[in-house]
This record gives sequence, structure tokens and C-alpha cells, in this order.
Amino acid sequence: MKYKKIVVGGTFDYLHKGHKVILTKAFELGERVLIGICSDEMELVKDSAGIQPLDVRRRSLEEVLHSRGWLERAEIQVISDPFGPAASDAELQAIMVSPETRPRAEELNRLRASRGLSTLEVVEIPFVLAEDGTPISSIRIRYGEMDARGRVLKPPQVA
Repeated sequence: MKYKKIVVGGTFDYLHKGHKVILTKAFELGERVLIGICSDEMELVKDSAGIQPLDVRRRSLEEVLHSRGWLERAEIQVISDPFGPAASDAELQAIMVSPETRPRAEELNRLRASRGLSTLEVVEIPFVLAEDGTPISSIRIRYGEMDARGRVLKPPQVA
């Protein structure tokens, strides 16, 4: 293991192949993995269809962790701001990000430095692509355009 403790955060809505890839990498690299899952109170209105309630998202996350034997090494914390415990946890050494979330990790590192904490190594994994070459996304799963493995079910909606 490269890190004693690594962090990954997200909404984990409609847990999909992309989520599983980033979690897999986090557990490959970290002895312990802090997983921040967005609370229902966070501004989660990404589209009109709505995001699954926290209890549903958390249960899905715990089922994946359990099925892969990772639950004992995981620490799940509900977060109600963009950084959660990553802004103050001195044990953290790295953060897992996608290309979409890298800017937030850089913002987190500035915040940690301003608080006298070490900055986190940013480990970026590429997007996991659906069969149509676009990133797998919870929004497209919610709209029935693709399944959680990235198999296209219908063409994307045009606004």
C-alpha cells in the first residue's frame, strides 16, 4: 500500500462502473480509505430528476464495499460541505479524483496549507467511458440513457 490513508468523495448516486473503478484504485493504494458521501442537505440539484436519498446511496456503497471485502478498511462519513473531514484530517496523505473533480482537490490543498496541514497527493484516474465513448454518469443512468456498466440504452436527450 502506498498510503496509510486516502480519501475519495462524491454523491455516489446510481453507483456505477466509474465509481467502482475509483473505489478500487483507492483501496489498492490506501490501507484505510475515507469515503465522503454527500448529505441530502448539500446542493445536489444537478437536474430535475433528482438524486437518490442518502440512505439509498449509502446502502449501495456499503454493499459494494462489503462484496469486495473492503468494509473493514473503509470509513464512511456523510459530508455537508465540499471538503468534509478532508479539510482537517491530518492523517490523510492522498485524494482520489476524476478529471472533473481535480479542481476541487486543488482548492482543498490550498485550504489545508492555509491551516498548516500537509497537502494531499492528487491521484487522478481517467473517466470510465460508456460504449458510446462518453463518460458514464449518474445523470444519464437516471434518465435511462445508459446502465451502470455504460451500456447505451437510448440516445441522449437533446435540450
